[in-house]
Amino acid sequence: MLKLKNIEKIFHENTPSENIALSGANLTIHEGDFITIVGSNGAGKSTLLNSIAGVFKINEGKILLNDKDISGQAEYERAKYIGRVFQNPLSGTSPEMTIEENLSLAFSKSKNLSLKWGLNNYKRNIFKNKLKKISLGLEDRLDIKVKLLSGGQRQALTLSMATMTKPQLLLLDEHTAALDPATAIKINNLTRELVKENNITTLMITHNMEDAINIGNRLIMMDEGNIILDISGKEKNELSIDQLLQMFHERQGKKYSNDRTLLSM
Repeated sequence: MLKLKNIEKIFHENTPSENIALSGANLTIHEGDFITIVGSNGAGKSTLLNSIAGVFKINEGKILLNDKDISGQAEYERAKYIGRVFQNPLSGTSPEMTIEENLSLAFSKSKNLSLKWGLNNYKRNIFKNKLKKISLGLEDRLDIKVKLLSGGQRQALTLSMATMTKPQLLLLDEHTAALDPATAIKINNLTRELVKENNITTLMITHNMEDAINIGNRLIMMDEGNIILDISGKEKNELSIDQLLQMFHERQGKKYSNDRTLLSM
């Protein structure tokens, strides 16, 4: 479905500030995979997602989506089939626009429709039915501006927008990190429901080791721009947080310590 072949991304190349963010990363993602991504800060997690989304050009390698090379495509071109939800609830929506206007933009992006064309009773009924599943009462507030929503409501809306037209790929960049624990649980549950209901291939960055283990069918670990661990199936289902941390140390070649905050540093 998605293949990353020897992806290399270097920031500030040939300068004193040169930073090799991705160093020959390889990954094969199958249709329907829900992959959680862990690793310490600077491991290359967000750079990996940004490379896939086309935020910047990679220095070397290829990105193949359904055997099509999209390495040279711009971000707006990939947005037609890639959905994203960011860590900051303020990202991903237009705060001065209403809920229905934001949803209309999401609905239209893969259909090349204008905002005006997208706003009609037919579309509003679709939006209401979709928002009812969130159980936050947003279906009755379509005409309010998004800036009036709480962080959790806005993130739920962003998630609905990102999955509105069933993207080929969904990228979640720590999308619950800025939320309080109770709201984060709700958003994670909503994420699982939407991904399962629509069978959306998903990549999710998280610093929460419990979420990394319990959510999805695969877990990959990154370090210094490389994927150093790829676990799935029974091995992932039986994994504990302590075992995951030990694997991290072993693959780094460092002595293991029972530091559960390690991957959040």
